[in-house]
Amino acid sequence: MNYDVIVIGGGHAGVEASLACARMGNKTLLISMLAENVGATSCNPAIGGLAKGHLVREIDALGGEMALITDEAGIQFRILNETKGPAVRGSRAQIDMDRYRVIARNTILTTPNLDLVQEMAESLIVEDGEVKGVKSNLLNEYRAKKVIITSGTFLRGVLHVGEIKQVGGRFGEQSSEGLSHALRACGLEMGRLKTGTCARIDASSIDFSVMEKQDGDATPSPFSFRTDRDAFRKTKKQVPCYIAYTNETTHNIIESNFYRAPLFTGQIEGTGPRYCPSIEDKINRFRDKERHHLFIEPQTFENTECYINGMSTSLPPDVQQQMIHSVKGMENAKIVRYGYAIEYDFVDPRELKHSLETKKIKGLYLAGQINGTTGYEEAAAQGLMAGINASLSIQNKEPLVLRRDEAYIGVLIDDLVTKGTKEPYRMFTSRAEYRLLLREESADVRLSGYGHAVGLIDDALYEKVKEKKMQIEEGLQLLQEKIFTPNKEFLAFLESIDEEKISDSLSAQQLVSRKSVDEAKMLLIAPELAKYASYILEEILVEAKYARYVQKQSQEIEKMKKYLKVEIPENFNFKGISGLSKEIVEKLEKFNPPTLQAASQISGITPAAIEILHIYIKISQKKRG
Repeated sequence: MNYDVIVIGGGHAGVEASLACARMGNKTLLISMLAENVGATSCNPAIGGLAKGHLVREIDALGGEMALITDEAGIQFRILNETKGPAVRGSRAQIDMDRYRVIARNTILTTPNLDLVQEMAESLIVEDGEVKGVKSNLLNEYRAKKVIITSGTFLRGVLHVGEIKQVGGRFGEQSSEGLSHALRACGLEMGRLKTGTCARIDASSIDFSVMEKQDGDATPSPFSFRTDRDAFRKTKKQVPCYIAYTNETTHNIIESNFYRAPLFTGQIEGTGPRYCPSIEDKINRFRDKERHHLFIEPQTFENTECYINGMSTSLPPDVQQQMIHSVKGMENAKIVRYGYAIEYDFVDPRELKHSLETKKIKGLYLAGQINGTTGYEEAAAQGLMAGINASLSIQNKEPLVLRRDEAYIGVLIDDLVTKGTKEPYRMFTSRAEYRLLLREESADVRLSGYGHAVGLIDDALYEKVKEKKMQIEEGLQLLQEKIFTPNKEFLAFLESIDEEKISDSLSAQQLVSRKSVDEAKMLLIAPELAKYASYILEEILVEAKYARYVQKQSQEIEKMKKYLKVEIPENFNFKGISGLSKEIVEKLEKFNPPTLQAASQISGITPAAIEILHIYIKISQKKRG
């Protein structure tokens, strides 16, 4: 009954946390209510998307599991925003959700140092402000040096289907009452959030012929840097999704039943996700829209059951039937599972350090929806970091805290622990100030060093990453050193590849940075690059095109690092600073940080506030000087 780490909850955060702890040499216990639901994709049958795909790649680069499972269980792969800049593209995969769960559970069960038990964590054992273990509903007492809670939507979960309310953490599963009370007893600030899911339809009852077919990419790209690309593209079989639309009849049905919608009657108290609203919320907020997209997504490779992405709802069953039957192609749809909303408790993430350890209880870590996030990817990223940091703490090492300029994971955690959230937090590319540096394809180069240092990336893989980095740098140096002059021969060459003439000397890198230059033209301009693999060429091309912008962002980052070391004078008058909110001034006065670095770690102190503070420190120094 004695362990190094106990992980509570077997969702995506729990899977990553427990695997990381076990692989870093800790005797680990994963406690899950239902062993067969470890790794279950409770909502949509997909992994990744805009910004979320970045998180999956970063999890993989650090040695996590999500990308590998996705590559194995994936049934359709697409690059979103492919026509836009590389910084805002996102990989997304439809998955066989049954297969995904089986792979995740089997990985857990076959990993050394990792035990799985089907029990419910009822309370925490806390002594002198430090967690010491967990008590379960079966009266078992498990002791551990660290505890990671990844409870998802199970803390005092309540399900809503129309007027019907039912206690549960997921349909057909119990909620966790005791653990929620235990966290409150620890003095942690908690709140209430809401999320939901849509109805599932018997695929044989859908007329796909009247819908828009949406195929995967002709040459699908795997999520994991560890997956063999060529073999993946040759063997991966894909299935299509379909697009349908709501219409005026659908909207009238929903609108005429607002009085029965838990979202509007006051039955639901928790705040829902702003960027993934229920269909009734969409109709209420955007009544002027003639129609809304619905993505009909297969839940398994056999496509026996479909998920209606875009129609999340908690309306009564009879209303769900009417609105689904009003959609073209679903007139005879048979509902297998009705949609529902779920309310649950979460902990204010400002209660956490950047390591995801709670400030009030030593050794207690939180990850996933318990921290106010929504989405499999956000949960998995936090689970991995909590697992790594709990393990590092056992080894008496400093925590791994990724900066905002290093990873989307760094942005995610920094946003949560410094700003908190009043609604389910979802990752977007717009949240990252340095997104040009945080592209999906560079995740391994950016982060595998950390994964290798903590023991989650082996030597052989890390050598491959270093080789990739070296080849990209070699290719860029070649482009920078290769200079062209506007002589007759070169101007004729430019004309032959349909490129504008030049009047001054320029480097191959400058030429490649033109919008019109693709990979094929780059190889004509610099045939020496042909020795590199296609994925290396892709990165060389992107780096060459955005070299000026990357350099500018890198300079900004160095500037930020430099001035974070700036000392704040004693007895500094924070109230005299224009542009700081009253709340920020109060926090600065309360904690009286000695440096800008220390100020940046205070919950609620934004990067903009740090910049303003830096300006005023410089002004005060000039006055004194």
